[in-house]
Amino acid sequence: QVQLVESGGGLVQPGGSLRLSCAASGSIVSINRMAWYRQAPGKERELVAAITTGVSTTYADSVKGRFTMSRDKNEAFLQMNSLKPEDTAVYYCNLRQSSSSYWGKGTLVTVSS
Repeated sequence: QVQLVESGGGLVQPGGSLRLSCAASGSIVSINRMAWYRQAPGKERELVAAITTGVSTTYADSVKGRFTMSRDKNEAFLQMNSLKPEDTAVYYCNLRQSSSSYWGKGTLVTVSS
């Protein structure tokens, strides 16, 4: 099993920044992909950014130019700048390894004045 723990969420004013972290532990052999998803109240979970090992980093159109995802071994980060109220959501870390997919419990980001 793989465990994912997100941190770094909180309340921030519009235009502000936050940095989310995701620490993966457990039976990690070879990570295929790490990603950040988010789910706003009343909406479906959506992909925010993903790093596919050895391939590329992709972003949702809504966050391009504002969010940057990075990865260091078994940790993933999401630097979020120029935050907007519509970025308010629970942010989840996802890890894919072989045919398995793992999720963290999420961290809440609230963008409000």
